[in-house]
Amino acid sequence: MPSFDVVSEVDKHELQNAIDQVNREIGTRFDFRGTEARIEGSEEELTLIAESDFQLQQMRTILDTKLAKRGVDVGCLDAQEPEISGKRARQSIRVRQGIDKETARKIIKMVKESKLKVQAAIQGEQVRISGKKRDDLQQVIALLREANLELPLQYVNFRD
Repeated sequence: MPSFDVVSEVDKHELQNAIDQVNREIGTRFDFRGTEARIEGSEEELTLIAESDFQLQQMRTILDTKLAKRGVDVGCLDAQEPEISGKRARQSIRVRQGIDKETARKIIKMVKESKLKVQAAIQGEQVRISGKKRDDLQQVIALLREANLELPLQYVNFRD
């Protein structure tokens, strides 16, 4: 029986490469010269550090363009409110991985309401869709692409 998995993942290697590129560009740009602006981060959270809110916004723009060039969807980033204190400004950005239970339930509900002959099941942080016909599975993919979900979705592990 054909099936595929709906996941929301970020390529960690590409994310790290984009962070390195942003830090290099910040080091060479004239408007950041003489400041200690930088991006620090791990796989789950990024921290933008600058001297003003304007510089944080500039860094965020640079980060978004570098991620887009590397094929990482910026919809996976969840920016928190900037913390500005004196001559320091910080902003935390959480990198969202996996599909949470509530979004998975929404996906299953959408699939069931479409009246397609497929089954959907939550498996950890992903949703498995299976059906008898490949065409039905492709219609589910088209349905999910049209849906306005907050997370960027990928469709992997397609099996016949």
